[in-house]
Amino acid sequence: MTKYLFTYHAPTQPADATPPDPAEMEAVMGQWMAWAGRVGEGMVDFGTPLAGGVQVTPDGTRPSASEVVGYTLLEAEDMDAALALAESHPHLTMPGGCTIEVHEAQPTPGM
Repeated sequence: MTKYLFTYHAPTQPADATPPDPAEMEAVMGQWMAWAGRVGEGMVDFGTPLAGGVQVTPDGTRPSASEVVGYTLLEAEDMDAALALAESHPHLTMPGGCTIEVHEAQPTPGM
């Protein structure tokens, strides 16, 4: 089995945005947990939301310009199987044009 990293992207929320209703959040997390159940034993790391990213370059650091909001690491038979899991992910039903990138983890030479 090959490992695949899902990175979740979403539009930046305004600082003054109304926080989600707790009942809505519970329903959304139920959808995520149901999706994780379909992944089953292939789940390596469910992941977590991300915030406050800092980009590091040879010239120094600056706030991340990226809109990555979370990740999941899982194993799948091949890219087609990983894409099928991504296509059924509840993140894609969130408002604002949310997307998922799927990256195949490559072996590290010499390790």
